[in-house]
Amino acid sequence: MSNHNPIPMRLKEVRKKAKISQKALGVRIGMDESSASARMNQYEKGRHTPDVRTLKLIANELGVPLNYFFCEDDQMAEAVCLLAKLKDEDKSRVLSILREMSSQKELL
Repeated sequence: MSNHNPIPMRLKEVRKKAKISQKALGVRIGMDESSASARMNQYEKGRHTPDVRTLKLIANELGVPLNYFFCEDDQMAEAVCLLAKLKDEDKSRVLSILREMSSQKELL
């Protein structure tokens, strides 16, 4: 993928899925009520990129892992969300399966 920034698309997608307005999301993460909507709009339009601390607050508020915002394709975005919900032992099992599948592909 080129220099495409996935953050705006992912942010808008997960915010809409959560059925929360830009303003409400901004206020919930501590932005001033008078500027929350405009700031979130700038993030979703890609005019400005939130710093990692702000992005982490947004991720926590919307119930997604931070790395969700950096996924360049929908399958990876779904995978990180599902993986984040698993217990550590289940994450280890999934990683083992992925390693096995990856090494098998390398042999072909």
